[in-house]
Amino acid sequence: MEAGITDQEFALFQRLIYKIAGISLSDAKKVLLVGRLTRRLKPYDFANFGQYYRMLAAGNHPEELQTMVNLLTTNETYFFREPKHFEFLRDEVIRKRKSPATFRVWSAASSSGEEIYTLAMVLADNLPNTPWEVVGSDISTEVLAKAATGHYALARTEGIPPAYMQKYCLKGVRSHAGTFLIAPELRKRTSFYQINLTRPVDADIGEFEVIFLRNVMIYFDPETKAKVVHNLLPRLKAGGYLIIGHSETLNGITDRVTAVRPTIYRKP
Repeated sequence: MEAGITDQEFALFQRLIYKIAGISLSDAKKVLLVGRLTRRLKPYDFANFGQYYRMLAAGNHPEELQTMVNLLTTNETYFFREPKHFEFLRDEVIRKRKSPATFRVWSAASSSGEEIYTLAMVLADNLPNTPWEVVGSDISTEVLAKAATGHYALARTEGIPPAYMQKYCLKGVRSHAGTFLIAPELRKRTSFYQINLTRPVDADIGEFEVIFLRNVMIYFDPETKAKVVHNLLPRLKAGGYLIIGHSETLNGITDRVTAVRPTIYRKP
C-alpha cells in the first residue's frame, strides 16, 4: 500500500526542493512526488512523509537529500534536440571563428548527456584541426553518472545524422546488442561536474565561448531565473553566446546579454 501525503507535508517538500534546487514544484506535482519518493520511506522504516521530511530537514543525511533531488528533477532530453541551435553553432559561431585556441562549450543542464555528445559531434566535425572541449553539469548525480558512460539504447538514436552515427557511435554487439557507445575520441574531450545553478559556480571549470542553458528555466520562478543567469554569465567570455530553450526567454530576467535571435543571446 502506497503512503499518502498531506497537503501540509507536500508544502514542506515544495519549500525544501525550492530551497535546494530553485525548482518550483506546482500543486499538480503532488502525485509525481508521491510516486517517486514513496520507495524512499521503506529503507528508514518510516510510516509517513512527515518522518522522511524531518530527517531530510535535519541535515544529517546529505546522501539521502541528494537522492531526493535526483528523483524529483526531470530529465527529458534527446540527441539534436532543437536542431536550429546546433546549426547556429556550426554556421554562425564555429565557421566564423578565427582563433586557434581551444573552443569550449558548457552544457549547463546536461541531464543524461545527449546534449553534451550532440555538441561533441558538431565540434569534432567542424573543428578537425582545432582543440575543443565540452563541459557538462547537472544537479543530479544520477544522470551525470549516466552521461559519463556515453552508453545509450539504440532507440535513442533518432535525430542523429546517419553520417555522425557511423563516424562517432559504436554499435554494441553480443551482450551489448541494442545499445551504442559514443566514440572514445569524443568522450575524452568531455568532462562532468555536479553544479547547482542556483548558487555561485565554485567549480574550476574556466570560461566558455558558448553556454547552453536549455529547457531548465521553465522549472524556475523569475527570481530564480535571474539568479541562475547571474551565476552563469561570469563564465561566458565577452562576445560569447548563451543559448536557451525555445519555450524560454530572458526578457525581464537580465540586461547583461543582447538577443541576436530568439533564444540566442550574446554577451557584449
